[in-house]
Amino acid sequence: MKKIFFSFIIFILLQNHLNASNKDNVLEKLSKTQNISFDFIQTINGKDEKGKCIIQYPKKIFCQYEKRNNKILVSNGTSLVIKNNEQYYRYPIKSTPFHFLLDKNFLINKIKSSSLDEVENKYLFFQINENNSNINIFFSRENYDLIGWQIEDIYQNLAVTYIFNTSINKIVDEKLFKLPTND
Repeated sequence: MKKIFFSFIIFILLQNHLNASNKDNVLEKLSKTQNISFDFIQTINGKDEKGKCIIQYPKKIFCQYEKRNNKILVSNGTSLVIKNNEQYYRYPIKSTPFHFLLDKNFLINKIKSSSLDEVENKYLFFQINENNSNINIFFSRENYDLIGWQIEDIYQNLAVTYIFNTSINKIVDEKLFKLPTND
């Protein structure tokens, strides 16, 4: 009976150590990241869109979608613009989930004060519930890279973004984050 009890205690301690180690590794990787470039697949209401993005911390993003309507998503750190051939939308970034998602210091503090959970022994994730924004952020268990997120978009649609072909800390042209005009 004592062997079973001690085995159980050792298992619990090892599990806690592994979870802390994963958390430390994600925090270390994120803290060293100044920007990240990637390809993405975004699914909203069963429809997939593909493209390329660059995130530059804090709160800047440029995404160019592959479809023929020339859709882009741009944040300069204070505003977020979604533009295509037919439509132009501008929002204060504070009113979108990107306010949290693109703020590395916010993410680091949230990870420090929460737990990372595992999915299928392949992915690590944590949840953010702030100001009516529900965000799940996913990291690779293998190399601790950011691999995607799940948010409710500004229209209350569930948007799942999977990122791949990532490059970290490349030279980025700041002009990318200049907001497009409505013309």
